[in-house]
Amino acid sequence: MTVATSAALAWEAERGRLIGIAYRMLGDFGHAEDVVSEVAIEALKAERADAAAVRSWPAWLTTTCVRRSIDRVRALVAVREEYTGHWLPEPVATDRLPDDAVADRELLSLALLHLAEQLSPEARAAVVLHRAYAITAVEIGEILEKSPAAVRQLISRAERRLQIDEHSPAPRAADPEALSSLLAAVQNGDLDTLLTLLTDETILWTDGGGVVAATRNPIFGAQKVHRFYVGVREKARAFDPALPFSFTPIEVNGELAFALDHSGRTDVLTLEFDQVGRIRGIRQVCNPHKLTRAFPQAAA
Repeated sequence: MTVATSAALAWEAERGRLIGIAYRMLGDFGHAEDVVSEVAIEALKAERADAAAVRSWPAWLTTTCVRRSIDRVRALVAVREEYTGHWLPEPVATDRLPDDAVADRELLSLALLHLAEQLSPEARAAVVLHRAYAITAVEIGEILEKSPAAVRQLISRAERRLQIDEHSPAPRAADPEALSSLLAAVQNGDLDTLLTLLTDETILWTDGGGVVAATRNPIFGAQKVHRFYVGVREKARAFDPALPFSFTPIEVNGELAFALDHSGRTDVLTLEFDQVGRIRGIRQVCNPHKLTRAFPQAAA
């Protein structure tokens, strides 16, 4: 949108926030950008039809973005059901996200974006608007065309499904020394250190999308996850005996992640920790089509 009309100016000002809403709902940055572009077109049409009918362009844009995102979520259900292997959200380097999208990092982590796939489109919208943007149940009800009571119920059920509990201690990151040891160990192909940081309930999800080799189903338990990475290490050693793994810290979605170089490819891993700092979840995005925005932009 380039024409300097009221709608255009509002869309330019709100674009980053709209992308934050759409990305949190879709888990795919490209689709989020598409939705926000569609919102721009709808805004121009609405302004040409009857500009006086729009009392608040920010509110109109938010409503349209949410409704368009809900439509897109529904359209993607069949696509993701046919996806090869397990579908994980697209990781995006934090510095590539609009400032307004990361002003509040609530519901931005890959773990929560992944869990949000279990929610209905309306529940996803309600919890995103409530927790990430502090929008009231009354306002959300107007967007979703539901009563405030129904919205509060949607939010409550979604928070339980996402395991968001304000009264429970938040999971904490692993001790920096433990992470440093893990980095050094993996870099040298020593995976026994990894095993000491896994819980018996650890789950590993990998997403290759049929483009590169990855597991089609989650792997459960410390021993099985460890064995998986031992197998990856052996293949990586055959490719490069001197340096099978290269493990580099990066930041995606406002959280620590790791770029794992092995066997001529790069995967992105995010780690989810329990209350004592041990790893309870590993999400490994391997599909190269999902990694085009995962690394920081080159300095000018």
